[in-house]
Amino acid sequence: MVHDADILIVGGGLNGSCLALACAQAGLSSIVIDALPAQKRSDIGFDGRSYALALASIRMLSALGLWDDLAPQAQPILQIKASDGRAGEGAAPFFLHFDSAELEEGPMGQMLEDRYLRRALLQAMEDHPAITHRPDSTVIAQTTDGQASVSLADGTTLTGRILVGADGRRSATAMRAGIKRTGWEYGQTALVTAIAHELPHHGIAHQFFMPPGPLAILPLTGNRSSIVWSERAQDAKRLMAADDAAFLDHLRPRFGDFLGEIALTGQRHSYPLGLSIANAFVAERLALVGDAAHGIHPIAGQGLNLGLRDTAALAEVLADATRRGEDIASPLVLARYQSWRRFDTAALAVTTDGVNCLFSNDNPALRAIRDIGMGAVSAIPALRRGFMRQAAGLSGDLPRLLQGRAL
Repeated sequence: MVHDADILIVGGGLNGSCLALACAQAGLSSIVIDALPAQKRSDIGFDGRSYALALASIRMLSALGLWDDLAPQAQPILQIKASDGRAGEGAAPFFLHFDSAELEEGPMGQMLEDRYLRRALLQAMEDHPAITHRPDSTVIAQTTDGQASVSLADGTTLTGRILVGADGRRSATAMRAGIKRTGWEYGQTALVTAIAHELPHHGIAHQFFMPPGPLAILPLTGNRSSIVWSERAQDAKRLMAADDAAFLDHLRPRFGDFLGEIALTGQRHSYPLGLSIANAFVAERLALVGDAAHGIHPIAGQGLNLGLRDTAALAEVLADATRRGEDIASPLVLARYQSWRRFDTAALAVTTDGVNCLFSNDNPALRAIRDIGMGAVSAIPALRRGFMRQAAGLSGDLPRLLQGRAL
């Protein structure tokens, strides 16, 4: 049967782009159906959004031929410090401290601004003959009976061997396939921006746990940091409506003065927080990756890293099936992908949900337990290094791309 491409990918964001590039290594062609116009993807200035890329994710970008050009814009995460406390009171005496000097592989991760990563992925797709990028295109219908087929709003019909949904938490691809989701809202909103500060951060990432939610201060290049500030939904709404000066007045007591004076240097964004996991990652001739498959709390900074694990695993499953002469969309092949990714996703979802519940409160008994726990982990070298390897994405059954190997 003749198809327009081997893989139809709905969603032109980070995960969809990476999947197309990864599958191209195995000789699989793809069409990336992107709802955003091309100009909105490419004409991106600094808007305050950045990603904490785990070491394993960096290895994947390197295997895809992207990292050498991205590295000069990245900031290594050399240390991570996590502490408990209240706004205006400073950190508790017991805290977690991870130092990348303890890992022979080097820094646990790198901070990279959204604008650099999106541009690199878009350019790589445009340069690859096996990838067709269709911007400003919306899928209005799909079928997966014998082949994958999608109908676009402009009247075009595209066919492929498999359909992949990489279209976010409200995945229309999953909904059209009848895949339901399980989850709940946290009553929290993440406020995301970037700040400039007077003093250097020395490559240290901070996670400050407060009763309304955690505040992450993540180092960027120069004297700048990315902020992911979780607040109660109603308070976050008021903060987003406030002007920059009022926003900073509320941030300063929580931020502290350890980096000197601070000022906003990026746009402000807000995202409601909740747990949302698809009840199945696959259906007939269909697979889900990234937020289309799962959405977790950003408390561990693993959202994009989790999605890249999906794309690396799916690409490997499809590549191996191709080499064996199998139908890449057969139930047996798709079951391999689902069994590989479901447990890892569920385990991380349970962990982030539990940590958020444990820390996002002001219960004195729980405060004592978590402070002692953080102090104990920080004091035991073997346990500390285990947590560091997990943060770096080096634990578990890693796909070849996350090991820095080609498919």
